[in-house]
Amino acid sequence: MANFLYQGRTRAGKTVKGNLSGASAGAVADQLIQQGITPLKIQPQQAPKAKKAASSSKAVKKGFELPSFLKRGVPLPDLIMFIRQMYSLTKAGISMLRAIEGLAENATNKQLGVALNDICEQLERGRGLSTAMAEHPKVFPRLVVAVVHVGENTGRLEQSFAQLAIYLEGELDTRKRIKSATRYPIFVSIFLVLAVIILNIFVIPQFSSMFASFDVELPLITRMLLASSNFFINYTWLLILVVIGIIFGTMRWLKKPAARERWDGWKLHMPAVGDIVERSLLARFCRSFSVMLNSGVPLTQALGLVSENLDNQYMSVRVGEMRKGIERGESLLRVSRASTLFTPLVLQMIAVGEETGSLDDLLVEAAEYYEREVDYDLKNITARIEPIMISVVAVMVLFLALGIFLPMWEMMGAYSGGM
Repeated sequence: MANFLYQGRTRAGKTVKGNLSGASAGAVADQLIQQGITPLKIQPQQAPKAKKAASSSKAVKKGFELPSFLKRGVPLPDLIMFIRQMYSLTKAGISMLRAIEGLAENATNKQLGVALNDICEQLERGRGLSTAMAEHPKVFPRLVVAVVHVGENTGRLEQSFAQLAIYLEGELDTRKRIKSATRYPIFVSIFLVLAVIILNIFVIPQFSSMFASFDVELPLITRMLLASSNFFINYTWLLILVVIGIIFGTMRWLKKPAARERWDGWKLHMPAVGDIVERSLLARFCRSFSVMLNSGVPLTQALGLVSENLDNQYMSVRVGEMRKGIERGESLLRVSRASTLFTPLVLQMIAVGEETGSLDDLLVEAAEYYEREVDYDLKNITARIEPIMISVVAVMVLFLALGIFLPMWEMMGAYSGGM
């Protein structure tokens, strides 16, 4: 049993302080709740030497942490599981500190477990849950932190966790559908590239030696094939350097905000898949904006958080401009129309929502409409992309067949004429 210093508030609103013994801070919190005291701050009573040793051991632990740029975010399924568990525990009336401690002990993701342990320490020092979560941006996105913050201040933390769980589950489902739909064209593209490499390195050189033995003038298309094969064989190192240079150059170029914005804008106009990407982003905007407004986040702050949550710099910049327009006193409908991002459906939903005060509900309907459209398009994306893939394969086969068989036909014609 350890001693803990506590600070709390009685039902009458009076602040009380004292110390209690317990197995953990959660146990002390339960004792206080049974006594009718709402715990505000609970911290272990330590001797100065113990505090110094604890701080030094903490510093040692921090010395072995990976740099922030090497840390990856927590997988979305793990974050959803945490949100769902928090919803169930808060609904059951479990104290926040005890709930976080239990989840930290059973966390399957190491990064999430470390973050939850740190949150437990901060809660014991009297900090709020959203403030503690904000210290771990790689684990908890700002949108999650903002909704939790509003839930704390309004006493609707349970509803906030429920809304976040529904939103994140929809986000995960959309990602899975997009990955499943794009798997086929990606594999086909990879095999096409491998086929070109194998043909140039192993197949065409065999015909090159045969054509050279006849000592005749070859057609242009055949000479192009042979030149391509010779380049692949003799300058493989140069090709590898060029590919690596293009990859690193593109990555460096995309780090520039203007370049990333231009690239993301082009993705919205890609043939066959651009409209799917655009509708998916519009659905995400409507869904996340609705969650923000329904949770009580102010309009300008909600637009800022939604802007950060979008994975498209082109749309993110324009949503940020919408926020600036709202701050200048313009209406949401006017700035939405000026952004040129939204379809007439979304603009109509925004107009009716502003007039009736039910903007969050209408945005949910718009999000569901776009999600149904995206789901339908993803199911039929193979039918869209297959003609393009077949055309590319047909051109390759035609080019290869003409390059190989044209000189053979000419030789056979010359041989027949000589007979």
